[in-house]
Amino acid sequence: MTDTLQAAGLTDEALEDLAVRAGRDLEDASAGDILKWAADTFGKRFCVTSSMEDAVVAHLASRVLPGVDVVFLDTGYHFEETIGTRDAVDAVMDVNLITLTPRQSVAEQDAEYGPKLHDRDPDLCCALRKVKPLEEGLTSYAAWATGLRRDESPTRANTPVVGWDEKRRKVKVSPIARWTQDDVDAYVAEHGVLTNPLLTDGYASVGCAPCTRRVLEGEDARAGRWAGRGKTECGLHG
Repeated sequence: MTDTLQAAGLTDEALEDLAVRAGRDLEDASAGDILKWAADTFGKRFCVTSSMEDAVVAHLASRVLPGVDVVFLDTGYHFEETIGTRDAVDAVMDVNLITLTPRQSVAEQDAEYGPKLHDRDPDLCCALRKVKPLEEGLTSYAAWATGLRRDESPTRANTPVVGWDEKRRKVKVSPIARWTQDDVDAYVAEHGVLTNPLLTDGYASVGCAPCTRRVLEGEDARAGRWAGRGKTECGLHG
């Protein structure tokens, strides 16, 4: 494909084939080269999603596609530090920050489903406050980037650097899939990238406040998410 993807005319099958081939061809490429491929291929039909745990992927993408759309899901349950990180990213980085919100406020959801749905049915809460808003927010894009890494948990061990998001029928780019936490730390230190202050307060993975705790020594990075609930993913990534 040359220049920006004449992507509008591609069928889902052609996009899927493109994703599979890119995942194979770019497996050993640098994160910057993976993002450059995405930017060159999709242009404005490409965005970065960020939980504002850190701004590493947003920073990487802004270097190859200045003004890139960075999509943030404001669930209504975030830590103040997470909202502060989002605001700082918006203020200092060359990105177009887009905040998505659920159709219902927390109060409206409580009125319909009862309070603390996250305790009683965390899967439904995630579906209402994360999965559905992202699905709607990604409608105009052909490809989206995430900060998934293979070393984060067993459920992410096979994450391709470029793959096919079957659920949303889009190309999914995970440019730092092969990185380790040491790689992330080194990049943050070298470039002064913004990170969520909670990462220095015992949190290894930052999600919604009611469902996130500090991790214990020896636990994997995502052990503090939905601890004790037999749940490891919110549904955004399968």
